[in-house]
Amino acid sequence: MRVLVVEDEVRMAALIRRGLEEDGYAVDVAATGADGLWQAEEFGYDAIVLDVMLPGADGFEVCRRLRESGRWAPILMLTARDTVGDRIRGLDAGADDYLPKPFSFGELAARLRALIRRGATDRPTILRVGVLALDPAGRRAWRGEDELALSAKEFALLELFLRHPDQVLSRTVILEHVWDFAYDGVSNVIDQYVSYLRRKIDKPYGSEMLETVRGAGYRLRATGAPSADTVPGR
Repeated sequence: MRVLVVEDEVRMAALIRRGLEEDGYAVDVAATGADGLWQAEEFGYDAIVLDVMLPGADGFEVCRRLRESGRWAPILMLTARDTVGDRIRGLDAGADDYLPKPFSFGELAARLRALIRRGATDRPTILRVGVLALDPAGRRAWRGEDELALSAKEFALLELFLRHPDQVLSRTVILEHVWDFAYDGVSNVIDQYVSYLRRKIDKPYGSEMLETVRGAGYRLRATGAPSADTVPGR
């Protein structure tokens, strides 16, 4: 297993490197955000240990850029700033785990093993389907270059469709994911909100990405023409 350690504190980097090598890992070290970014993009790593406070690009920026470039190696972020805001920022940038300093090497090694077992899977920080894009952390959505003004429920509904492109989602599935179990409102709430969403992502652009599938539910079409089982949006 090959691990990249991005850490500017020489002593800390050396300690992590020595410990991981004793555990049988092949370890590369980078001392700046720019060097870490270059190495992570050029070479294949099974995991990355990434400090937040780095010269130049910080760990948040390095993590975000790696995810945007399609590098999905698990990332364990390290920081001396153990605040909830920093942890949220790191996780939203695409990190898989977060370890505050000071820490025991045993815990770092255990967390790293867990991440490597999980493996590298696509976890984009920006959801994209065709001309639609959505940033779950920033609570922003776009159609092409146009930013969409969405209510909280419209945003949640669009996020659900973007996470399941070209899949038919039943009204029950949508209700379970966008409304809580205690919801006891009108039965046609799904149809109402799909209609609201269509007015913002389809109708102004003369398109029909969000389809009604007869007797089944709704589908966000990524590409291609409407299929025979769909009916025009209402």
